[in-house]
Amino acid sequence: MSHIGTLYLVPNLLGMVVPEQVLPESVCAIARSLEYWAVETPKPARAFLKSLGVAKPVAELSICPLPGKADIAELDTLIAICQGGHDLGVLSDAGCPGVADPGAFLVARAHVYNIPIRPLVGPSSILLALMASGMNGQRFVFHGYLPVAENARAEALRKLERDSHKNGGVTQIFIETPYRNAALLKTAVDVLRSDTRLCVAVDLTLVSESILCRYVRDWRNADFFSYQKRPAVFLLQSV
Repeated sequence: MSHIGTLYLVPNLLGMVVPEQVLPESVCAIARSLEYWAVETPKPARAFLKSLGVAKPVAELSICPLPGKADIAELDTLIAICQGGHDLGVLSDAGCPGVADPGAFLVARAHVYNIPIRPLVGPSSILLALMASGMNGQRFVFHGYLPVAENARAEALRKLERDSHKNGGVTQIFIETPYRNAALLKTAVDVLRSDTRLCVAVDLTLVSESILCRYVRDWRNADFFSYQKRPAVFLLQSV
């Protein structure tokens, strides 16, 4: 039986930082050795690989974009790399592949073909924010992005608050496009109960990192625009 390559899930950085400050050396070593990559977006992937100091010139690596949906033909083209005996790295734009990005489609397809899968240790903004929030780490839900329209966003926040309260203070986690952070915070403070806890974690792992967890009533005088255009994770809990 011919050798089957491994699908490596390689964590990316959450921002501009020296890789060794965030990633274990063993992860960096594996990433440097890989010649085949399936990535969320090629341009930032190349920048990350260049910062790692990969063994071959970045231009000589095989870097293919991940399909944005479960396109079987495109996924099987990537699976064929492992079936041909080559290891394949999966890379998100930021954080851990397979979490809130299209890498999960490739991982699911790899299981169909019994491709060995190896997740590597690295930063997950969702888990880092949860760890630092002091909220319920036994029961939590990640919701991705909330609606853009103000009324729909307000109703989504109210529902998350109700669900958290109804289910014993389950932590509700969500994200937003950075340029809408201020608008989301304003809506949250306007519609949530004053005794609901709200945590905002921005620029995780970076020098400018800030993690602040307060009751909604204590957010009312905050400068929401100080969070504008900064990668953020939001968490709320109602008990």
